[in-house]
Amino acid sequence: MTMARRIAIVLFNLGGPDGPAAVQPFLFNLFNDKAIIGAPQPMRWLLAQLISRRRAPVAQEIYGQIGGRSPIVPETMAQADGLCASLSDLGKVKCFIAMRYWNPRARDSVAAVKEFDPDEVVLLPLYPQFSTTTSQSSIDEWLFQAKRQGLTKPAHIVCCYPKQAGFVSAVADLLSQGLKKAEARGAPRVLFSAHGLPERVIQGGDPYQSQVEQTAKAVMDQLQRPDIDWLVSYQSRVGPLKWIGPSTDAEIARAGLDGVPLVIVPIAFVSEHSETLVELDIEYAHLAKEAGVPLYIRVPTVRDHPNFIEGLGQIVRNSLASTGWCSGQPDGSRICPRTFSRCPKAA
Repeated sequence: MTMARRIAIVLFNLGGPDGPAAVQPFLFNLFNDKAIIGAPQPMRWLLAQLISRRRAPVAQEIYGQIGGRSPIVPETMAQADGLCASLSDLGKVKCFIAMRYWNPRARDSVAAVKEFDPDEVVLLPLYPQFSTTTSQSSIDEWLFQAKRQGLTKPAHIVCCYPKQAGFVSAVADLLSQGLKKAEARGAPRVLFSAHGLPERVIQGGDPYQSQVEQTAKAVMDQLQRPDIDWLVSYQSRVGPLKWIGPSTDAEIARAGLDGVPLVIVPIAFVSEHSETLVELDIEYAHLAKEAGVPLYIRVPTVRDHPNFIEGLGQIVRNSLASTGWCSGQPDGSRICPRTFSRCPKAA
């Protein structure tokens, strides 16, 4: 009798504090990541200690507005459940989650996967657009822990899926619902808002900004609404470095000057967390009101939208047929132009 194929799928995301006491250690883990602060140790450790202590009180207030904790783990678990159910025909498929800066961390997930003893492992970042600061950082931590714990099973690594059909159609569906509400107040402007990065990260060959723009264009192409004014902007700027733009807050102010309704789409987030529930829903909504924006609508993240889950399933199926890093393209081919040297498929 043929044994059922055993496949482990690991879903990666940023993570978030699960209570007020977790806020400072979560921030420390974030700023102690060399992908975020490139200073050598022990300088990075000292900086992470200083920054996390200073930022913790403000961050606790932010999380206090959404119940004191991040919803990212339960939402990721719902995505994992939906994904595993859609892949049951492949054999014995089990999904695991690994958060980069809070529990469950990669070390815990590696141990769980090793106990499951799969034939193959698929590493699936829940960052549709690749960046060295997100997907690469999460994968690097996983590979380090896998080597440390002796998990030697073959790994299929998904790098990105900025134009994957299921993801794009899920965003387009949610955006179309937002547009219906906004058009009652006039011709709206669509703002695809993504988490920003320092300019020097992009100038160093990181393809994130290019892939964010590819996603936004793919969504608008699917909607087939050439009459809609739209653009990409970036939020969550911190620190003194120059960040990529335009900034979301500046574009909200411009919409107020122009007197147009605004539909905000969180294009680089696939689950709700502080950047959507607080920054977009509370802080930027207040800014829009102060700026005179006649109507401010925030589109939900894709979360466990059926089209998104179906898209993730197709990505997993494609990745199992390839080796090494694979993109969300049907053939796993490289998406980024050759100028982006930090694309993992450049090696």
